[in-house]
Amino acid sequence: MSGCGTLVAVNDPDLPESADAPDPAEPHPTARRSPALIAVAVALPVALVVGVLVAAVMAGRDPIREPVALGTVPAPAAESPECAALIEALPENIGDFERAELMDPAPVGAAAWQADDLKEIVLRCGVDRPLEFNAASALQMVDAVQWFQVPGEEGLDASTWFAVDRGVYVALTVPDGSGPTPLQDASSAITGALEQRPIDPAPLPNP
Repeated sequence: MSGCGTLVAVNDPDLPESADAPDPAEPHPTARRSPALIAVAVALPVALVVGVLVAAVMAGRDPIREPVALGTVPAPAAESPECAALIEALPENIGDFERAELMDPAPVGAAAWQADDLKEIVLRCGVDRPLEFNAASALQMVDAVQWFQVPGEEGLDASTWFAVDRGVYVALTVPDGSGPTPLQDASSAITGALEQRPIDPAPLPNP
């Protein structure tokens, strides 16, 4: 996500030969949940995305865009007037990503955009302050919005950016390599919908 703004210091593998059905007691790989907030902002399972892409190529047509399934995350302010105003102000397109329908039951204060390759951008309004955000964190200013980045964990090719200078925290999960446009477009919507507030980082951890 380089080039977005100025840093501000704020002191098929092959299928098995056996035709037996898998053990239903064994958890599906996509059932595993990361303890970090960024993991729960990812939408469709990778296997499903790959399957849709392969089917589309074989059929000689564009991939079918299904409603995006989003899980529940802690978002105590999701039903606030601020989040309602932001969701209303969000653009239909963020760069090459088009606003996507959310699968019911859709979380309050959430939105998603999908690209032709079925990669997704996910926004969640009213989330908790990120645990990693403290008085020593570095912020990135984009169009008058201060963002704090939480890189994706291993195996998750996306990062989550938190707008930390508004009355509510806004999380934007963006696929790696998407360039500066997602932050710029989200910042424009945030600037127009949410009043700027002083940042409120956590204290520095005890040495």
